[in-house]
Amino acid sequence: MLKKSMLKTIKPMLAVLLLVSGCLTTPLFATEQQGSVAWQKIHQNATLIDVRTAEEFAAGHIEGAINIPFENIVTELAKLNIAKNTEVVLYCRSGRRSGIAQDALIEQGYTATYNAGGFDTLMSTR
Repeated sequence: MLKKSMLKTIKPMLAVLLLVSGCLTTPLFATEQQGSVAWQKIHQNATLIDVRTAEEFAAGHIEGAINIPFENIVTELAKLNIAKNTEVVLYCRSGRRSGIAQDALIEQGYTATYNAGGFDTLMSTR
């Protein structure tokens, strides 16, 4: 059994470790989702992909966007012969699905992806 004095030392150390480990597990795409950066890439002719459902896309989307639901992103980009170094900007409703799609693309070797985040937020920064 641990002595009380040891517990007093261990508890703060565990708290720090939990805090640091939480920082290390933050997805890389969380630093993205900046509308101004996304629009700059879009204006420079990046391939713009809306990873929401077809119904969401039909209800409103950014002009020029291609609709590819996030679950199909890797296979559909391969079918379209999109080179792995092509600038690709992804968006969805909140940034979660576009982040999942981005992770899948990065895992397959795509090197120039950008998670633009959510549609409404992106449109408000236009």
